[in-house]
Amino acid sequence: MDRFVDDLAGRIRASRGMDGKRDIAGAVAALGLDAASAVPVGDDCAAIPDRDGWLLLAIEGFIDGFVAAEPWFAGYCGVMVNLSDVAAMGGRPVAVVDALWAADGAAAAPVLRGLRDGAARYRVPVVGGHTNARSERGGLAVAVLGRAARLMTSFDAEPGHDLVMAVDLRGAYRSDTSTNWDASTTAPAELLRGDLDLLAEISEAGLCAAAKDISMAGTVGTAGMLFECSGVGGTIDLLAVPRPEGADFHRWLASFPSFGFLLSVAPRDTAAVLARFAARGIAAARIGGVEAGHRLRITDGRHAATVWDFAEEPLIGCGGARA
Repeated sequence: MDRFVDDLAGRIRASRGMDGKRDIAGAVAALGLDAASAVPVGDDCAAIPDRDGWLLLAIEGFIDGFVAAEPWFAGYCGVMVNLSDVAAMGGRPVAVVDALWAADGAAAAPVLRGLRDGAARYRVPVVGGHTNARSERGGLAVAVLGRAARLMTSFDAEPGHDLVMAVDLRGAYRSDTSTNWDASTTAPAELLRGDLDLLAEISEAGLCAAAKDISMAGTVGTAGMLFECSGVGGTIDLLAVPRPEGADFHRWLASFPSFGFLLSVAPRDTAAVLARFAARGIAAARIGGVEAGHRLRITDGRHAATVWDFAEEPLIGCGGARA
């Protein structure tokens, strides 16, 4: 089992999802941004103070190959993944805008249908955007505006906190080779927005101040981004991670679930947080802990392996600040 943990750590470290997150560090440096900026950089959304709360701005750009292969789902994801970013910061969505490039109207149509269907199912309006239906190459970017009364951030995980994972296992992979775990497109529409609003309810109740939605970096990579931003380390217990029955460890840990979040929770509040997810049929568990230090590690309970050492190399380059 020791060899398995070491090999798994290496595979995660070298994964495409982690490589994609490393690109963020270059953009942050080129723009002269960091987590100590007026609006801290490295969170799921830009959080801008506004009267008695916060405006949240999230944006996602999609890989050309994904848009070409699954145009309807790409449009749908334009809504879904941005709403997860807003929810991860304790917010609720207000409106969606998009920018679409396509060869012609026929190529644009399924993407726009997916965008429309996602907006309808999650009950958030599309209020405008940009469309170019005479482009040599297709492309899609979608942005969402949200609001939060109380923030959860990537900068407030603290040593001694429990690391909680919440994920909707009532779904399936999009294909035999996909790492997209889809628990959204076949779910009853009336459940989707309520499930996301649960994150805002947890934040507003003061049960959690630090969270992140599980992104293309997967469960372990997302924990790494959270730890780096907060200037801490932590260990994930592989055997505690909720996962679909029979799912391969590496595939699952690299997966992008349609509803998946990591929360840094004070131990006194962990039971209450877990109970709120359980009440909505969402799998949730304490999967490890936040620690002083600078290493992201995984363990099987007997042997631990380092996935990333932030003191040796940044992941997204947004570490060390507190909101």
